[in-house]
Amino acid sequence: MLDKLGSSLKDALKKLAGKTVVDRAAVEELVRDLQRALIQSDVNVKLVMQLSQAIKTRALDEEPPKGMTAREHVLRIVYQELVRLMGSTAEVKLGPQTILMAGLQGSGKTTTTGKLARYFQRKGLRVGVICADTFRPGAFDQLNTLCSRINVPCFGNPKVQDARVIVKDGLKAMSGVDVVIIDTQGRHALEEDLIQEIIDLNTMTRATHRWLVIDAALGQQASEQARRFHQAINIDGVIITKMDGTAKGGGALSAVSETKSGIVFIGSGETIEDLERFDPDGFISRLLGMGDLKALMERAEESISTSELDINAMMRGKFTLRDMYKQLEALNKMGPLKQIMSMLPMGSMELPTDVYDVTSTKMVRYRIIMDSMTAEELDDPSVLGSSRIQRIAFGAGATPEEVRELIRYYKMMKRALKGARGGQGKFNMQRMMKRFGGM
Repeated sequence: MLDKLGSSLKDALKKLAGKTVVDRAAVEELVRDLQRALIQSDVNVKLVMQLSQAIKTRALDEEPPKGMTAREHVLRIVYQELVRLMGSTAEVKLGPQTILMAGLQGSGKTTTTGKLARYFQRKGLRVGVICADTFRPGAFDQLNTLCSRINVPCFGNPKVQDARVIVKDGLKAMSGVDVVIIDTQGRHALEEDLIQEIIDLNTMTRATHRWLVIDAALGQQASEQARRFHQAINIDGVIITKMDGTAKGGGALSAVSETKSGIVFIGSGETIEDLERFDPDGFISRLLGMGDLKALMERAEESISTSELDINAMMRGKFTLRDMYKQLEALNKMGPLKQIMSMLPMGSMELPTDVYDVTSTKMVRYRIIMDSMTAEELDDPSVLGSSRIQRIAFGAGATPEEVRELIRYYKMMKRALKGARGGQGKFNMQRMMKRFGGM
């Protein structure tokens, strides 16, 4: 979903950037393109019309700031209005707290609880999880398995049917941890008995936060669910899951923003690491191809040591074959390469699909091939000619074509990273970001 929406938005902006004159007709064409992209992503039509009117009014009535062209002025307005559409982000403090998780059955709440535990653990906090889902068979086993993988204690008792009893005992067992996360039973906002249960749990635990987990596939229906849960237990944050697999993600994002609860995290992958702190500026920046260097640096600091990966070197695109493997290993720890590259300005827009196809098996194969290279070849791949390729292939038990594949991949990565540094041509969003001064 994000790929499709981001591509449509970038196409609309690139069309404007290529125009010789930015007049009323150009602005109206841009607005129509934006409307089409947002409505196809299931954003509420009323919100789209409000955004369109705001962009058109500001673009035609406001004078560009000193030193900014009319084109840059309009693009800046689009950025600001899209950020405003997403709403604010909910606050997350890194300290002692109790988090009550609510949500519909099948929303991904249990998996998200595990991801959330991992998030706080990576921030250096002691985390404990309580399974208060007494309805779904295997709920405790699933959560306990997730937690055991990251060495987080998980309390539950499948033999007890009263969630209140389990949570009371669980809080005693978790007395030594900083963050307690309580996974509750999946429920519909209209089921009165289950709503009363979560009201009781909220009162008993004196929860610091009450976070609602919503499946992105709900689209605009997410608004009603969020509103009803908010009426029951005063929801103060929303986590949207499965953002990578639906055309309705834009609807869920914008619908939740209407409730003023604020989005805390978005989940867009299957692994326990695939939970991202939601930041409207960074989110829109990535959709428009501007990257999200703040999120990239945060993920790098959490996942790897600075000795493993030099982000500045990666941005410069100046690295050797020896560096490439080290960086691929480090990026592998940070998460899927496609996600990481989307955080670089213009990164995901320029990369061929092949860049993302390096599996762990291929990485091992590449390492074996590089082990057959001399120090000179690793540090200066330009010396690799036919005779050297033949020698390397023989030493690695590989074919010359496999060696050439490695070299092609290296060159493609180098070009891609250089492009991510700022790109060429008129549509240089990095330069725009600097001109906008943080927007």
